[in-house]
Amino acid sequence: MSHFPHASLKFALTISLIAIHADFLQADPVSSSPNFVVIFCDDLGWGDLGCFGNPIIRTPRLDRLASEGQKWTQFYVAAPVCTPSRAALLTGRYPIRNGMTSAKRGVLFPDSGGGLPDREITLAEMLKAKNYATAIVGKWHLGHLPQYLPTQQGFDQYFGIPYSNDMDKSGGPGYRAEIVKDDSYYPEIQHYNVPLMRGTDIIERPADQNSITRRYTDEAISFIRANQNRPFFLYLPHNMPHIPLFASAEFRGKSARGLYGDVVEEIDFNVGRIIDTLRELKIDNNTMVVFTSDNGPWLSFDTHGGSAGPLRAGKGTTFEGGQRVPTIFWWPGQIPPGVQHQLGSTLDFMATFASLADIKPPTDRKLDSYDLSPALLKHQPSPRTEFFYWTNAELHAVRSGPWKLHVKIREPVNYGKEVTPTAPELYHLEHDISEKYNLANKHPDIVAKLLEIIKSHKADIEPHEDMLAIPLSN
Repeated sequence: MSHFPHASLKFALTISLIAIHADFLQADPVSSSPNFVVIFCDDLGWGDLGCFGNPIIRTPRLDRLASEGQKWTQFYVAAPVCTPSRAALLTGRYPIRNGMTSAKRGVLFPDSGGGLPDREITLAEMLKAKNYATAIVGKWHLGHLPQYLPTQQGFDQYFGIPYSNDMDKSGGPGYRAEIVKDDSYYPEIQHYNVPLMRGTDIIERPADQNSITRRYTDEAISFIRANQNRPFFLYLPHNMPHIPLFASAEFRGKSARGLYGDVVEEIDFNVGRIIDTLRELKIDNNTMVVFTSDNGPWLSFDTHGGSAGPLRAGKGTTFEGGQRVPTIFWWPGQIPPGVQHQLGSTLDFMATFASLADIKPPTDRKLDSYDLSPALLKHQPSPRTEFFYWTNAELHAVRSGPWKLHVKIREPVNYGKEVTPTAPELYHLEHDISEKYNLANKHPDIVAKLLEIIKSHKADIEPHEDMLAIPLSN
C-alpha cells in the first residue's frame, strides 16, 4: 500500500497547525472593550454534545466552536437549579449571599413576590460603566415583577420569557404521564400560558414555543447588528432543552435521539447563525463567546431529559451531574485552541469580563469570582482551586483540588429528599469522575481538612433575606 495518502494528510495537518499558530502570532492585542456573548442553555447535560462525547446528537457547530476555542471539562454552576444558578452567573456571588436560594423554594414561580435584589450589581451594570450596550434575549427567572425585570438590572433590552417554560400550566395532560405512555409525545403550546415579553410589556401569551429558539436567535442577531460599532454584552439564556420540549418544524423528527435531540440540534444550528453573523460583520476577533448550561439534565423525564455522561445524577442534586456543565470559550485570535481540565465556574464571569474590559469589579461586597483570563489566553493555571456546592440554602459539598467532600446529599435522581449521611463521603474526582468510591475511611486527614474549609466558608456568609420565599401578595 502506498504511504503517500498518509504523508499528504500529515502535511495538510502540519500546514493547518502552522496557520493556527500564525493567527495567534499575528493577532491584535486584546481590545480593552471586547464584546461578550453568553449563551446559556436550560437543563443541558454534560454529555449532550458531540464534543463532550454524545454519540447520537449532532452538534457540528458547537463541535467546531470547541475545536477552534477551549473546551472546559471541569466547569461548574453555583446551583443545580434555575434561579440561583442565574443569579450567580450575573453577580459573581454564591446565591446564599443575596437570598436567591431558599430552604422553602428551589426557584421563583409566577406566584413569587421576590427577585434579584436591586442592591446586587450585575454583569450588565458593571459593563455599562464602560458604555457597553446590553441585552438579554431569553429566560430571565430572577423576578417577574416590574422592579425585578432585566431593564431594572442594567439591561438596555429584554426579549424573552420571565420564568421557566413549564410554568403557568393551563390544562392539558400531565407531561410525565404522557411520555411514560409514549416517548414521542409532543406538547401543545396552549397548555403553558407563559408570557413572551419585550421590555416590561407582554407581547404574546401563551408564547409560541415551537419557534422560540429561532426567534431568540433572530433577536440576538438584530442586537449584534445594531451594536456592531460599539462594545456589547449579549446574554442569551435559551428556554430549551427544559421541558416541555418544543422544536421548529424544520428540526422536528430529524434527530436519532428523538425530540430531545431535535431540540439540542436546533440550538446548535442557531449558535452557528450567531457565529456566522460575527464573522460576517468582522467582529469575531473582538468577541468572546461562551456556551454553557444552567445545571445538569432533568433525569426524571426519561428520554425527554438529557444525559450527564459519566457524571453521577443530574439536576437538583449536588453530585457532579447536577452542577458540572458543558462549557466552551471561543475568541478567534485570542483564546488558543485546546482542552482545559482546570476548575472554572460561571461565578468567574464577573472577574474575567472585568479584567478583559479593563473595569474594576465591585469592591464593596464579597465576590466569589476569579479572573480566568490568564488560563484562557495564556494556558496559565486557573486561580480557582475550590468550589462550594450550595442548594436550597444548604451547603452540601466542597471541592478542593481533586477532592470532593459531601456533608449532605440529595437522592441521585432529580429532586430527591435531602439526607445527611452518617459520615461525610469523600471522592477523588480525577480518579473517579462518577463519584462511585467513597474514600473517607482511607483519608481521614483530607476529610478533616475539607471540613475546616467548609467551616471557614460558612463563617464568611453574611446575613440575607430569603428572596425566593416572599409571596406575591406582599
